[in-house]
Amino acid sequence: MPSGRHPLGVPAPIAAFTEAAGIGFDGDQPWDIEVRDGRLFTDLMRRGSLALGEGYVNGLWDCQRLDQLFTRLLTPNTAIDVMQGFEPWAYLRSVVFTLGEHLLNWQTQLRSHQVARRHYDIDPRVYAAMLDSRRIYSCAYWQQASNLEQAQEHKLKLICEKLQLEPGQRVLDLGCGWGGFARYAAENYGVEVLGITVSAQQQRYAQGLALDLPVRTVLADYRTPLLRQEKPFDRIVSVGMMEHVGRLNDSLFFQIVKDLLTDNGLVLLQSIGTRQTTAKIDPWINTYIFPNGRLPSAQQLCRGFECSLILQDWQNFGRDYDTTLMVWWTNFDSAWPGLSQDIAPSFYRLWSYYLLSCAGLFRSGQGQLWQLVLSKPSLQQAYRSIRPGICSLSPGFAASVPQLGS
Repeated sequence: MPSGRHPLGVPAPIAAFTEAAGIGFDGDQPWDIEVRDGRLFTDLMRRGSLALGEGYVNGLWDCQRLDQLFTRLLTPNTAIDVMQGFEPWAYLRSVVFTLGEHLLNWQTQLRSHQVARRHYDIDPRVYAAMLDSRRIYSCAYWQQASNLEQAQEHKLKLICEKLQLEPGQRVLDLGCGWGGFARYAAENYGVEVLGITVSAQQQRYAQGLALDLPVRTVLADYRTPLLRQEKPFDRIVSVGMMEHVGRLNDSLFFQIVKDLLTDNGLVLLQSIGTRQTTAKIDPWINTYIFPNGRLPSAQQLCRGFECSLILQDWQNFGRDYDTTLMVWWTNFDSAWPGLSQDIAPSFYRLWSYYLLSCAGLFRSGQGQLWQLVLSKPSLQQAYRSIRPGICSLSPGFAASVPQLGS
């Protein structure tokens, strides 16, 4: 690796990494970095991803297309290694952090509400403006969909069909969000739903959304003793919550799911995943967006459920999350003039950085989006995988997926 500094003042380790990714400084490409304050480089050497995110929010640098920048930043195999920084001390901190991931449980029941206070319980107008009408805050299913509303409805229908929902069944929704799935399933399939969320704001909204339906929403962690008082559920669904469980808790999570499931029940799990197994995380995302969040790899996920449940189906549609995030950002960007009257200006840069960097994560292939169907070993009938096409999802819709990530 080159030593010294780049002719433009960029430290050589940073220059070597960005040049390998095809990224320039103060160049003409939309993904090039426009440096506004030279202090950025010193901080990048020392703190890596954390400095990059804070520097953007604080206006030390800019970029026309953050999504394209992060697609290139995350594509090199060394991307994860430089998240902590480029200096020797940064590497040592990374080693210490990795050891801590194996020894310390950051996702205890007492800490489980931290992410709600940081992320889910912010000004609700942000989510109302950004999401679809049901406020589904997880990856949409864009096959045969031409807008976000269709794509999220297709995802909900896909989940219900994979779970083979029938009238009268009892469904547990672990990490129910704003209650969109619970209402959809109760309305369209005649099931009874119990939703669990750690967000007080989500619980209040979900309760109000389904007053006329057999839906309950409880403010609790999945480890709550309240669930032990319930009869076994015919179906269990968890969409976008596995990312908050933590690898030291995976086996417990799946054991709880098994204990709450009937012998012939089905489980659908939707989760973001990583292409490679690693204990390293993005420090900026962990600090400002999803405290204590950890993305599983396929290997880690399998290790978590293999002693409790049987895998019946596994589908990956990770590129759909790129499209979903770009639509969310477009909605947020369009709504910002109205939101900015009451929300700090720095929030726009923070939220844009979050959405667009995550879009780059999925476009690069480092991020995956999985739906798994699981069961107990006692399941009597054979499970048949479902991949609905245009006819079963929504007849008449044209196959026109927005190409916002190009």
